[in-house]
Amino acid sequence: MMTRRRVAAALANLVLAGIALVFAAPLLWLLTTSVDAAAGLRVQVPDLTGQHFASVLAWESGGRALWNGVLLSGGAALVTMVAATFCAYPLSRYQLRFRRPFLYTVLFATGLPLTAVMVPVYSLFVRFNLIDSRLAVLVFLAAASLPFAIWMTKNFMDGVPIELEEAAWVDGASPMRALGTVVLPLMLPGMAVVAIFTFILAWGNFFVPFILLLDPAKQPAAVNVLTYFGQAGLVTYGQLAAYSIVYTVPVVGLYLVVSRALGGAFSLTGAVKA
Repeated sequence: MMTRRRVAAALANLVLAGIALVFAAPLLWLLTTSVDAAAGLRVQVPDLTGQHFASVLAWESGGRALWNGVLLSGGAALVTMVAATFCAYPLSRYQLRFRRPFLYTVLFATGLPLTAVMVPVYSLFVRFNLIDSRLAVLVFLAAASLPFAIWMTKNFMDGVPIELEEAAWVDGASPMRALGTVVLPLMLPGMAVVAIFTFILAWGNFFVPFILLLDPAKQPAAVNVLTYFGQAGLVTYGQLAAYSIVYTVPVVGLYLVVSRALGGAFSLTGAVKA
C-alpha cells in the first residue's frame, strides 16, 4: 500500500513538473532573448547584451509610449476613484428610492464588453472631434471602469460604521466634511485597491487607444508593442522580449501593492466606543 502511494505521488509530481515546465518555457525564452545579441525563436545560451533594453527605453522608440501609458492609466485611475467615491456614498449611506434599480444597472454595465460599445463611441468621438484626444480617451477609460469601481467602493464604504459619521455630524461637520475626514481615511486600503485595479485595466487596454488615438506619439505602451513586429512578418525578437519585460514591471509592482493592501484590510477595532 505504501509503495502504491509513493508511486502515485511520484506520478502526480511528475505531471505537475511537466505542467510547470510548459508554463516556464515561454518565460525562460523571454528572459534569455531580452539579453541575447543573436535573439531568435529558440531558447539558447544568450550572447549577453543590454542593447535591447537601451533601445526600448529610448524616448522615441518606447519611453514616450510608456509615459503615455502612465498618464492615461494614472489619470483614469484618479478620475475613477473620485467619481466612484461620490457615487458610492449615497448608495451606501441613504435609502434612495431608485437605489436597487440603479445598482442592477451598474451590475449590468460591469459585464458589458467594451467591444460592444466601440462603434457608437467611435461615432461620438468623430461627431465631437475628439479623435486623437488623450484627455477624451482618459475619460472614456475611466467611465469604462466606473461601474465595477462603484461596486467595490460601496462595499468598502459599507464596512465603515455610520456611527462615526453621526458623531461627526453631532460635532457640526457637514456630510462632505465627514466623508473626507472620517470615512475616507478609514477606507484608504479599499480606495487604493480601486485605483490600482483601474490602473491595471487601463494599462493593459489595447483596443480603445488603438481605435481612438491615431498619432503614434500619443499612443500608450499597449499599442506601441506592435512596432516590434515590423513589416512583412519580420519580428525584432530581442527588443520585443525586452519591451515585454519592461511593460510587465509596473503591473507586477502594483500587484504586490494590491496584495499588501488587501492583507491590511480595515482596522476599525476600537473606533466605536462601547
